[in-house]
Amino acid sequence: MPVNASIFDIIGPVMVGPSSSHTAGACKIANIARKIADPGFNEVDFYLHGSFAKTYKGHGTNRALVGGILGFGPEDDRIINSFEYAKEAGISYNFIPTDLGDVHPNTVKMVFKYPKDKKDIEIQGSSIGGGAIVINKIYGNPIEYYAKRPTLFMSYGEQKGIIAFVSNVLYNNGYNIYEMKTIKDGDNVMLVCQLDEPLTDEIIETITKGKNFTFIKYLG
Repeated sequence: MPVNASIFDIIGPVMVGPSSSHTAGACKIANIARKIADPGFNEVDFYLHGSFAKTYKGHGTNRALVGGILGFGPEDDRIINSFEYAKEAGISYNFIPTDLGDVHPNTVKMVFKYPKDKKDIEIQGSSIGGGAIVINKIYGNPIEYYAKRPTLFMSYGEQKGIIAFVSNVLYNNGYNIYEMKTIKDGDNVMLVCQLDEPLTDEIIETITKGKNFTFIKYLG
């Protein structure tokens, strides 16, 4: 997979930890996954692939991942004590070395678990160098999200008119679509819409209520 990173990403981020890929990148992946997942989770399983699986203790990847799901950024000193903060927040976690197949060696699949009967949420991402990351799966749907632009994620059962509906709402309100992609998995469709500027709460609500989405999330 090509690296979509600026010169500032390659130089490296301000961060806590010894490695931009194994600490800063891991923290970013988990932080974004936390924003995509619904709130209220009380446990997260981290499936670690490749070099993440081999060096996650020595490079502090484990603490960075836990810090990320708590909402800490890569520069946050609290990452060092993230296990203690997770305990205070009532969030448990498991690190599971595994083989995720033909993916980047710095890849983690996170399974967010909830109390009672709420369905688990799976999100997968890779740290691709210099602190740059890509989220490459949401709910099992393959995507490419580099956390560079305001983005809408929408999942729905196969039906006509969704793309036209979303496009018209954005066009009628003066928004420019940077990129729009659909990923199909059987009868399920994931629509990823990247924009040139942030959306207002009113536009997000209009899109959310306009169609029967099984999942919709906006990251500004």
